[in-house]
Amino acid sequence: MAIKLINIGFGNIVNANRIISIVSPESAPIKRIIQEARDRSMLVDATYGRRTRAVIITDSDHVILSAVQPETVAQRLGNKDDESDE
Repeated sequence: MAIKLINIGFGNIVNANRIISIVSPESAPIKRIIQEARDRSMLVDATYGRRTRAVIITDSDHVILSAVQPETVAQRLGNKDDESDE
């Protein structure tokens, strides 16, 4: 299985094969997930001090915060899938 990497903003890259979901941070359940990950030291803040726009949840229980819109991250993920088909 080839490693697929996806840019989540500001030069930060995540292994696309480990991503379970990409969600918006506005809902209360997602805010709880973020706080619980922070308490467990499983939170990766890749926002560089900017507003969190996407929350990426991985299969290793890490929660990654990104300043890029969820739609943009998903589009980048889709583009990586298209490139591997060529």
